[in-house]
Amino acid sequence: MADPVIVDAMGGDHGPAETVGGAVTARREHGVPVVLVGRAGEIRGELARHGALGEIDVVHAERIVPMSERGAAAAASADSSMRVGCELVGQGAASAFVSAGSTGAVVSCAIRGIGRAPGVLRPALAIALPSVTGGASVLIDAGATSDPTPEMIAQFALLGASYAQLVLGVTDPSVGLLSIGAEPGKGNRLTRRAEELLPGLPFRFHGNVEGHDVLAGTVDVIVTDGFTGNVVLKNVEGSVRAALTLVAEAGIAAPEALREVARRYDPETHGGAALLGLGGTVVVAHGSSRAPTIARACVVARDLADGGVVTRVRSHLAVESA
Repeated sequence: MADPVIVDAMGGDHGPAETVGGAVTARREHGVPVVLVGRAGEIRGELARHGALGEIDVVHAERIVPMSERGAAAAASADSSMRVGCELVGQGAASAFVSAGSTGAVVSCAIRGIGRAPGVLRPALAIALPSVTGGASVLIDAGATSDPTPEMIAQFALLGASYAQLVLGVTDPSVGLLSIGAEPGKGNRLTRRAEELLPGLPFRFHGNVEGHDVLAGTVDVIVTDGFTGNVVLKNVEGSVRAALTLVAEAGIAAPEALREVARRYDPETHGGAALLGLGGTVVVAHGSSRAPTIARACVVARDLADGGVVTRVRSHLAVESA
């Protein structure tokens, strides 16, 4: 059997009530081998509710990392479900780690328990957002590093370009730097300095892009800091919901068409964001994830691990950075 995907059973807004159900679905419907990490008594109670006792292994970890907890505190706690789960991946006992917990805490625990890939300054979250052209654009960083340096932004762009090539199959990805204007020199000090670094890197640098380009398919990779990227991601989710609600109330589109658009942008569809730049596979799901989203995140993690994406991105990054 393939190495299992570790699921942080205590993470997210809903904890074991949803994470366990998602793990059971991933195991039964998608054949993903999973292991649940967290408070064993609570986890087994939920497994019993799903008739899955003995079907999925459980690793006990006493401490729950609150959604409000900052990363350093979470990483310092050796008995949290996040830390234990990441260490299992780091030890080679599992292929991937999935959590819907605090992104900052997941990042810190992953750095501590799995480690950064050689030469990587900070990991970054990459998520493929569907575009109106029918393809997708990689948004990176979607929330891992709120205050990066310009050099980190440049490396995020390399990671995003590698991800677009290896996962989305884009042969020659274009990269755009998210700013307040498309003209050169627009933006704050961070973006202006990053704009100076990006043209010298081995990918096709488009230049600056604006917020309205995020879903337009203007570029294959949109690079930004984690604070801005996370705001963009949640704004996209909220704006799509609001727009579809208004269209539905106006009765100007068929319900099935609206459902298909909603499905494309639903977290349940994409499962979560890949945390790139580590020595192992980590997928961060939305904090409000319910069981179907957790199940999808497990599938994404399994597929990324099986495809060797972490190793391939790391090798690709080493070549491009040389």
